[in-house]
This record gives sequence, structure tokens and C-alpha cells, in this order.
Amino acid sequence: MEKGKLYLKENLSAGVVVFLVALPLCLGIALASGAPFFSGMIAGIVGGIVIGALSNSALSVSGPAAGLAALVLASISSLGSFETFLLAVVIAGTIQAILGIIKAGSISNYFPNGVIKGMLTAIGIIIILKQIPHALGYDEDYEGDLSFIQLNGENSFTSIINSIEHVHLGAIIITIVSLLILVFWDKPAIKKRVGFIPAGLVAVIVSVVLNQIFIAGNLSLAVLGNHLVNIPVPNSFSDFIGFFTTPDFTQITNKDVWITGITIAIIASLETLLSIEAIDKLDPQKRITNTNRELKAQGIGNIVSGLIGGLPITSVIVRSSANVNSGGKTKVSTIFHGLLLLLSVIAIPSVINKIPLAALASILLITGYKLAKISIFKEMYANGKYQWWPFIITVVATVFTQDLLQGVGIGIVVSVLAILKGNMKHAYYFHNEKHQMGDIIKIKLAEEVSFLNKASIKQTLAHLPENSKVIIDASASTYIDFDVLELIKEFRDYQAKNKNIAVALVNFKEVYNIEEDGAVSIESENLLNDFKLRYMKTITQNADLQKKITPRNALEILQKGNVRFVNNLKANRDLLEQVNATQDGQWPFAIILSCIDSRTSAELIFDQGLGDVFSVRIAGNIVNTDILGSMEFACKVAGSKLIVVLGHTKCGAVKGACDNVEMGNLTELLSKLQPAVYAEKTTTTQRDSSNVTFVENVSKLNVKRNVKNIIERSFILEKMVENGEIGVVGAMYDIETGTVEFYDDVKYIRDEQNPDFSVADLRL
Repeated sequence: MEKGKLYLKENLSAGVVVFLVALPLCLGIALASGAPFFSGMIAGIVGGIVIGALSNSALSVSGPAAGLAALVLASISSLGSFETFLLAVVIAGTIQAILGIIKAGSISNYFPNGVIKGMLTAIGIIIILKQIPHALGYDEDYEGDLSFIQLNGENSFTSIINSIEHVHLGAIIITIVSLLILVFWDKPAIKKRVGFIPAGLVAVIVSVVLNQIFIAGNLSLAVLGNHLVNIPVPNSFSDFIGFFTTPDFTQITNKDVWITGITIAIIASLETLLSIEAIDKLDPQKRITNTNRELKAQGIGNIVSGLIGGLPITSVIVRSSANVNSGGKTKVSTIFHGLLLLLSVIAIPSVINKIPLAALASILLITGYKLAKISIFKEMYANGKYQWWPFIITVVATVFTQDLLQGVGIGIVVSVLAILKGNMKHAYYFHNEKHQMGDIIKIKLAEEVSFLNKASIKQTLAHLPENSKVIIDASASTYIDFDVLELIKEFRDYQAKNKNIAVALVNFKEVYNIEEDGAVSIESENLLNDFKLRYMKTITQNADLQKKITPRNALEILQKGNVRFVNNLKANRDLLEQVNATQDGQWPFAIILSCIDSRTSAELIFDQGLGDVFSVRIAGNIVNTDILGSMEFACKVAGSKLIVVLGHTKCGAVKGACDNVEMGNLTELLSKLQPAVYAEKTTTTQRDSSNVTFVENVSKLNVKRNVKNIIERSFILEKMVENGEIGVVGAMYDIETGTVEFYDDVKYIRDEQNPDFSVADLRL
């Protein structure tokens, strides 16, 4: 989200739709709970305004929860009065706030992704099943009921069957008209002109007008009585104040009150955390809610609700998903819906009571469909058995149980059993390695990485420092849970970009369908070095970096650069930035003597940027006095650590020397290649450019002789090689494949790997 942008149009539009969805749910849940009608409205208002303001969730909407209705009904009966029950709500809120303070919200990290998606899909199915009777005009069950077994003795399926026998034609017409408005309102032709008006609001207004026409015409189609929204209508301000109730604090020592409070706190907290995890998954911007702050906000909300006569509050998926589907962007939509609930009971209750439940059912039917589309089932099936079975079992269990937590609990048990079949190991190996060009963090995933490892990996990724460079290596992994893969993808695509973290994902199997940004096919032990070359070498050389590079480091940098060149994986560089960075000086780490052939540009072959290498080009990559002087400057004065003599296949100069070509000044140049031609003894016949093998052998000998010439003719470079300050190597570039072969028998570097090397061995 753009900082400072309020998205007022989108949020106000979404807030209206959420208000229309929440209104009957607040009333229905209060009815099912055996509580005063207005207690549900209080909970909805507090959930929207108070919790909406305190929470950092962008899209979650809180209010009275259907999952607590049975508990509330039983608690009011066992405690003896609603006022005593309100004290339990206050206690529950206090406990929730304490849970937030001690950071108990982290438990949400252990909810498997398949189970969360199964819960969302199940809620969608339940909404559809529950709203079909209301859409047909059969309103025997209260709005907001999510239980398979209903309070009236029916279940979700028998209620649909009975609704067919009790259809109300007027309600059906209102449902169809509302659905048509909701479906076609988002079409481009309409949305372009009047899209700023919420489709749900239009559907409700049209349904009210249509029903008033039915009533005015005294038609049997008129929708009346319990088929309409029914909120309390105060006759005066004192009547309105009378709707509020305060707790009975004289029962503070009653142990049953505390038991009820603890029970509500546990259930409400779990439902909230489940809802938050689910809504974060639905968020198009993939924002992450601070669950500890959410628990504190919920706790304060329940304290306020209990103090003024409201039901217990949780984050509610039905309202929240309606918020997402209606285009809500920030918590402004949540707060606005709470304000609308307050306004509806103060100023316009009689107008609200004209809304047919069938119109609201149509809004919920669309919401349910978006949560339970067929494409979701196909996606989860395609993700493999470790995702499919927990998902589908959670769906079935949630639909056929009377408790959302039961369904999720069954899904989690299935996920755990599936994972316990594999080897439970540490999730990853974490190593922060320091290199001469900067720190590199390597996270190597274990052989088995399950959703149980999600919390530790999530925490590690969340605490990576800004501007860092990170490898996530899956070379050792035989199984990675979909939750972890999704977590890694979201980190790379969103959180890492926000913190300017460069991420390389390497050695992930094709079945994971995860793009390996920056990976090349080399053995695992070289991944850190390759990552360094891909990302760290985008930084222009400077004096400090140059000092840290050894001759062997320089050779490795060139070798890996050629690997990137061959695999078309060049490093990401801002060349203009390198121009600016090198305007006051240069610190190349190598000098490369190559041919003038247009196909042998050293910077391209080794994937280097401006200021990284000295490049000397001359036909036949020969050594003369001027070139030796340039090399002495590059190494002794400018600090380069490696000299490379780079020949190439099918060299025109070498061919000319093999054919004894004489042509102006070229004659003298080619004469410097003749010693290599004479030194080639393996070919006895066809010693000319027509013999490809002969030409290549001469090219290699020319490289080797020129390496030794450098030592023979420059005491400065000889001493630097002897002291291990620089190295000299020979190599050959293949113009057909783009690869560079560094010759082991023409590689002179004195360091810990080669301590006995002496330049005396190089003298001709």
C-alpha cells in the first residue's frame, strides 16, 4: 500500500457492504445466544470502532461470533443472569490482553496453510448452505448460524429441503434481482460509470423499493415480518440508553464466572487467530498482521463490550471476507462499518427494518461462492497429497461439525499425522559468512521441512537485516511443505523487496514451481561464491575491496563470471552508477591480455563491469615492452592481483603466423608468434592454417610462452609473483561455446594452496 494513501472511496464502499452483512448477523447471533437483542449490535459496533482502531490488521472485521453462541446460551443459563455473564466477558477480555502482552499470538504460525484454506472454503460452503433458505424466503434459522445442527432441530440440508416446501415467491424475486445486480455491477461498462457506488448497497436499495411496491399493491409477493431485518427501535433517548447493560461486579469471586471467562478467552482467541491467518491469506497485498497486537486489541474490545452490555467478540471470517471481496484496502472500512451500525440504531432503525433478508442473503451467497470456488479445489489437488488431504478433510469436518474449532482441529491432526511419517529434522542450517566483498547469509533447508517448521523460518526471514544478501538453498531437501514454499515466495516477492534484500533461491525441485532467481547449476559448496559473484559484484570495485582480494580470489571471480556469461545469467548492474562511482579513481582486480578479435571482449566474457578489470588487446595476444609497462602499472601502481593471458580458438593472427603471412607492419607482429609455431612438434605434416588442430596447439603454446615472457622480461612482476602479491595465468576462449579454459599447467599463483612455487621454474 502506498504510504499515506487512505483509499477513501474503496474503504467507504466496502464498509457499506460489510455493514449490510454484519447487521443481520449481529441480531441473529444475539437471538441464538439467548441474550438481549441489542447486545449483538453493541458487539458489532465495538468490534468495528474500538477493535478496528486498535488492531493493525488491514482487512479483519470483528464482531459477535456464531461459534460462541451455544457457549453464551449455556453460560447465561448456568450463571443465572445476563449481567453476571457480562462480568465473564470482561474477564475474558482481560485474559486476552494479557495473552497479547506475553506474545501468545505466535501460535498462529502453527496453523497449516492447507487447513486454513480448508477452513475458508468450508465457511464459503456453509454460507451458501445457510443462505439458500433465506434466499427462498424460509427464515426459520437465525442469520449468522454456522452450525450443521441448528437450534430448531434441523440441519443445513434438511433446512434447504424444507425451504423448498415453504418458498416465498416475493423473496425469490428479490434474491434473483439482487444477484443480477451484484453480478453485473462489476462489469466494465457499468463499473466505469457508477462503480463508485457499492453493488451491495444498490441491491439492498432496489430490494427495499421493490418490496415496498409489493406492499403498496397489497400483493402476496410482499415480504413482511420475520423475513425482514428487525433491530430494536428506541422511542426516546432514554429508551436508547436503556439498551445498555453493565456487569454485576458483586459476582467477581464466583469461580463459575472465572471458568466461563477463561473458556471464552481461549475459544475467542483461537477463532481470532484462525481468522487473522485466513484473512492475511486473502489480502491481495500479502500484509502480515501482528497477532500479539491483535490479541491485545480483541481483549480491550471484549472489556468494553462486556462493560456496556455486548456479546463476546472475535475476528469473523464472514464479515472479513466480505470486506476483501468488496475492495476494502485498510482498516478504515472496518471502522466505517462500525459507525454505520451505530448510526443505524440511533437514527434510522425504521429504515433498516425495511430490508428483506433475501437481499442480504444474495450478498452472502456471492461471498460464499468466492470463498469456495471450484478452482480452489483444483489448485489444492494440484499441490499434492500433503496439501490436498488436510484441506479436504478440514472442509468436510468443518461443514459437518457444530464448531469451527473442531473442524480445524481435525485438519491439524491429519496434517501432523502426515508429517510424522517423514523424518522430523531441523528446518534449516543458518550461516552468516563474511567475504571480501561483503556478508552473505546462507539458509540451507533440511531434508524434511514441514509446516511445523514454518514459525522458525518465518521468524528468521522477518529478522534478516535490510540491504542484506541471502541464499536459500534446497539442495538437501527431499520434501518441503507447501506452507514453507509459500512463505519463501512471499518473502522474496514482498518482504525482501521492502527491505532491499537480494534473494537467490537455488536447487529447488521443478515440482515446487518456484522460480530460482539467480541460480546456476553448480555444486552446492560453490553456491555462496556464485551468489557473491551474481549480487556482490554488482558493486563497483573500490580500494577496500581490492585489498581484500587475493590472486586466487581474482581467478575465481573470472571463472564464475564466465559461467554466468555462458548461461546467460549476467549480473544485474547499474552501469551509470558505476560511471559515477569510478570518476575519481579505479581499482581493477585483474589485467587481461587478449586478442583484438571482435568476439573476445574480456568484460563480456567474464561478466565484469566498469572499473573491474584492465583490458589490453593486441592481435595474437603477444607481449611487448609497452604491454609489459601497462602490466607493471596495473599491478604495482593500481593494485591488480592477477594477470591473464587469454588466447582464443580460430585466431586469425595465429593462422597468419602458421602460413608465414607477410604484409606491411603486420609482418613484424606475426614474427613474434613464430616461436610458438616452431615449438609445436606434434604435427609433422600440414603445418598451416588448414590444420585446425595445429592452429589450436600453436595458440596454446603462444599463451604459455607469453606467460613466461612476462616473468622473463619484468623483474617487477617477477618479484610480485614470487611474493604472492599477484598471479599469472594462461587461458583459452572458445569462440563457439563461449567458455574459457584456464590451463592448469599455465597457472602461477603462490599462496597457501601452492606454497612451494618458484618463478625460477618459469624462465625460458
